[in-house]
Amino acid sequence: MVLQITEQAKNQIIEMLKHEENDQFRLRFGVKGGGCSGLSYSLGFDQEFDEQLDYIDQMNDIPVTIRKEDLPIIEGTTIDFKQNMMGGGFTIDNPNAIVSCGCGSSFKAKEREGIPENC
Repeated sequence: MVLQITEQAKNQIIEMLKHEENDQFRLRFGVKGGGCSGLSYSLGFDQEFDEQLDYIDQMNDIPVTIRKEDLPIIEGTTIDFKQNMMGGGFTIDNPNAIVSCGCGSSFKAKEREGIPENC
């Protein structure tokens, strides 16, 4: 399984999708350069995709788009949503991260390290 979306994350994503302009939006998940450890996660909504460059699937009833080049780095990742007294937020558990920053959104992977930036 490329990506797992927990029930808590699914419910939050569905709620967020209700605020989008139309029902053509998909969750776009991926990796970009930057962050304290060199790579950071990209999580948002997008209605554009390229079948040659993007992997497209349904994960826990959520339409998802991922750049094919990011698949080896995020294979087996779990996206969750945690609620606490300070609010809530998405958490990402990536078994391919060999180093993670204390902020939780920056990491280094064996296959691609990226270029660290100041936090």
